[in-house]
Amino acid sequence: MRGRDEDGICRLQWGFGCLLKRVSKVPSPLIKNCFGLTVNRYCATPRSVPDLYACDGDSLYARLRNVTRGKSGKGTKPELRLGSKPLSLKELAERLSLSPATVSLVINRSPVADSIPQETKDRILAAVRKYKYRPNFFARSLRAKQSFTIGVIVPEVSDGYSASVMSGVEDHLLHEGYFYFVVSHRHRADLIDEYPRLFVERSVDGLIAVDTPWTLSLSVPVITVSGHNQVKGVTNIVLDHVLAAEVALKHLVGLGHRQIAFIKGQEFSSDTEIRWANIEKAARHLGLPIVPALVAQLQGDSPSPEVGYQATRRLLAAHKPFTALFAFNDISAMGAIRALREAKLRVPQDVSVVGFDDIQSALYQSPALTTVRQPLKEMGRIAAETLLRRIRRTGKGSPGGEIIVEPKLVVRETTCPPPDGAAPPKA
Repeated sequence: MRGRDEDGICRLQWGFGCLLKRVSKVPSPLIKNCFGLTVNRYCATPRSVPDLYACDGDSLYARLRNVTRGKSGKGTKPELRLGSKPLSLKELAERLSLSPATVSLVINRSPVADSIPQETKDRILAAVRKYKYRPNFFARSLRAKQSFTIGVIVPEVSDGYSASVMSGVEDHLLHEGYFYFVVSHRHRADLIDEYPRLFVERSVDGLIAVDTPWTLSLSVPVITVSGHNQVKGVTNIVLDHVLAAEVALKHLVGLGHRQIAFIKGQEFSSDTEIRWANIEKAARHLGLPIVPALVAQLQGDSPSPEVGYQATRRLLAAHKPFTALFAFNDISAMGAIRALREAKLRVPQDVSVVGFDDIQSALYQSPALTTVRQPLKEMGRIAAETLLRRIRRTGKGSPGGEIIVEPKLVVRETTCPPPDGAAPPKA
């Protein structure tokens, strides 16, 4: 996204949050970085220190350096400046009296480094910090034939589900030294089809798709979170929805509820069909009738509680009795509670509410939300861990398959036994 501020500086907003400042000495040919960003007669400078140093006008390449700010003086060590020669791997190894191969194995977290004594590894990592050594990205990429970059596709960046999964993905990728790009498709079929191709064209090593219908077989490893299609070469990280439906309905039935309303997910959600099928199955096992008039489906692609609010208003407008409500997710459960309160119904005294996911804010609702916990952050970590393992096994056979994680019922303050006589709520 581009624009101009008052003094004519052209801004380009991207992942590193930089200002591009014009330098008249830089020749006109276009300069492209490894991510396909085209820079024409501009030099990148960190936003936090925009005026610390000017760019090297004689260089053909725009560079982004991480430089310490401070003043030189007597008794102070000279600080790293733009253009100073970085320490090479060979020089670092010479200072440690070790071979470059040994240092490289430790820095790149190679499995072979497990055979290197811990004391040696500690010395190498301490020297890396002391000398502020940075591996040569391009040399590393050429040597390993990898970009060390991952593409992540989500429906919506800001919703609680995707954010929780992304937290786990990010933790593991950062720990392993991988960079990642995130795109959101907003449930648009054209973007779901286009983004994977764009990522592959940009040489990502693999893809993680979160709550995204997946049918593509790509040249790179793919991991889906809550993907249920069996696609060759794709590994699915999924919840045990059979157990999830059982624990939620057994909890409500155990409290004495028989008149239960349900909020189904949107048609585009990858979990909607399988979750509803298992709710119906669990209800049959418990002898619990599902009344069609007490089933409402979420409509619209908003990540806000509004969709749950509107679904609950439709349930209340049907004038059918219910003493409990099982929502598709925590966000819709929050909207449902608002609609119930507006109808002068108390939660949980008049209507018990159960959510799904256990996003971070569920605990801090008033009352705190009873919910079926999906270990979303853990699912994200498993997805990233599985993807990197498959990337390292490329050429040795990388089967797909399924990894199943277990849910857990978290009982808080939005469920209790039905009111005496189970008087049905009406709007």
